[in-house]
Amino acid sequence: MNGVLDILQPGIGCTVQDGGRPGHRQHGLPVSGWLDAPLARAANALLGNPLDAAVLELRGVGTVLRVLAGPVRVALAGRIGAVCVREGGGRASLPAWQSATLREGDLLQLGAADSGCAYLAVSGGIDLAPAFGSRSSYWRAGLTGLLGRAFQPGDRLPCGEWLDANPREWRSRSSWEHDGGPIRVIQGPQDDHFTAEALARFFGQEWASTPAQDRMGLRLQGEALTHIRPDAADIVSDGVTPGAIQVPANGQPIVLLADGQTVGGYPKIATVITADLPRLAHLRPGTGVRFEAVTHEQALAALRGQRERWQAWLTGIEAFLPPGHIDEAALYRENLISGMLATHPEENTP
Repeated sequence: MNGVLDILQPGIGCTVQDGGRPGHRQHGLPVSGWLDAPLARAANALLGNPLDAAVLELRGVGTVLRVLAGPVRVALAGRIGAVCVREGGGRASLPAWQSATLREGDLLQLGAADSGCAYLAVSGGIDLAPAFGSRSSYWRAGLTGLLGRAFQPGDRLPCGEWLDANPREWRSRSSWEHDGGPIRVIQGPQDDHFTAEALARFFGQEWASTPAQDRMGLRLQGEALTHIRPDAADIVSDGVTPGAIQVPANGQPIVLLADGQTVGGYPKIATVITADLPRLAHLRPGTGVRFEAVTHEQALAALRGQRERWQAWLTGIEAFLPPGHIDEAALYRENLISGMLATHPEENTP
């Protein structure tokens, strides 16, 4: 069966994302895809979906969905919760880190993504038509989303096929969390465009994440960094990637994210390592952040460690029966009837 979700209110920063579209940067297309890959894959894992199935990325508040065709099983991952309003009028809270099955007519009112980024997965994945091998929204090029634009009330999200009629739901024993501490970076490739004092200042101070941020990138604010000379604030445009930290003439860093452009003309003082890229999705305005230089070997070890911790989290997913359902299998295991009673009157007469 295939479910359909009706968007009653799109909310702020709600997009469809999957693993992105690598391999098309020569066409000027960014990788796009989810900002926090481990968190998005955790939402899919709670439903038994392919880990790269398309999900809803939630960056703000106000998203309200209705099940137009169902049932639809959903799961939230991140610091977020939701309220399900049943068609009959009942209300139930839906916390993160567990699945729930919605029926036709049910409303799902999503709360705020408290850390700045969360994900809603649906059974079978969001089944929009892919563009360049991905269902990820990238509105600047008119790709996917729906009609290549931001969502509007009345838009519909088709869900992939879901064949599991088992009433048991799934939950994890713990939430997925990233490492703390400074954001780790590889220095350069244009670190020679900055004075020694500027490099020390970059790593020595706490930067503030500003409201000037979206899926393309975020601007930081702090004591300005100084280039070795005025013309060193510009370079011949070359390739950039998510995690690249550009520093224009004003000395305030810009960190590129998943929808960042493919080339840029500002010198790059450092690049965020792959293991720490997801943490950038949670730098809400006013959040403080520090940077730490690491080697390529340390960056690779951090990525391996992240994958090992995620696999360990995966083993903590367990099935449970929601309230209102009888666990018939458990009753049969208990073997409550061990024999037969004689019911004929003559057989019971002394």
